[in-house]
Amino acid sequence: MTRTILGFALVALGLAALAWLPTQVGAYGVGLLLGMTGYVVLASAWALFSGPTRYVSLATVAFFGIGAYTVAVLSETLPYWAVLLVAAGIGLAVALVVGLATLRLAGVYFVIFTFGLAELIRQLVTWYEVNVTGTLGRYIFLPISPEQIYWQLLALAALTIGIGWLIARSRLGLALKVIGDDETVAAHTGIDISGVKLALFAVSATIITLVGAIQAPRWTYVEPSIVFNPTISFLTLIMALLGGANRLWGPALGAIPLFLLFEWLSANFPSHYSIILGLMFIAIVFVVPRGVLAGVEDLWKRLRRKGEAA
Repeated sequence: MTRTILGFALVALGLAALAWLPTQVGAYGVGLLLGMTGYVVLASAWALFSGPTRYVSLATVAFFGIGAYTVAVLSETLPYWAVLLVAAGIGLAVALVVGLATLRLAGVYFVIFTFGLAELIRQLVTWYEVNVTGTLGRYIFLPISPEQIYWQLLALAALTIGIGWLIARSRLGLALKVIGDDETVAAHTGIDISGVKLALFAVSATIITLVGAIQAPRWTYVEPSIVFNPTISFLTLIMALLGGANRLWGPALGAIPLFLLFEWLSANFPSHYSIILGLMFIAIVFVVPRGVLAGVEDLWKRLRRKGEAA
């Protein structure tokens, strides 16, 4: 109990320090904090579903883009808070429909479907904009500063990690561990596999949708090629895998250094950025398939065993 209280106190102090940080850095620093926090939320939300179930989803950008485009379409007709609620509702509805239709798939079939879903939504939005509205993109004029966007993302990051903490300590978390190890065993023990996966997929997708909606005012102008860029899905996946998708803080610890590295690479090697990204993805899968945190834990256990044996 004491350790839990101490942990909550440290987290609260950390959040307070992070919330204060934008007041001490310039516009460039705030931009870095904003982008970094956005990917922390994306990676953590992705890991809520894909970590325990081991379903590799590439639909991240589909829900991210839905959130951003909802703000672009409704920002002039509804209050900002109402637009966020509508975006979350649309993301939830799409996740439920997609989940009901596809969560029976597994392995490479699920990966292919989620990648195809993102591309399908991008093409549908592009077709609608060109053939119905007669434009390709939309402008967003909202009186929201980068600092305010950062604070919203920071709150969403805290909420996402908090949800992960609660799930890990609940019966749902235990059910997810069984499902991840063997779905056949989980079915024989009476676990509602489809219901559990659908609920988690819906929560994860709704959070990802909100990330896109919150970040939309940052760009001022959005179009399908920007908000439905598949690179967002791959970056999120790499970040979660690097830190450890099965660890509470793993996705966040993977997102922070990789975001800074990718920012440096895109600025200094723009022509080779995609090649380096692909090589890094291959390296992470082969070198640390379970994530850095899991590797550190294994190393610590081996050192303790050697110490006890000596």
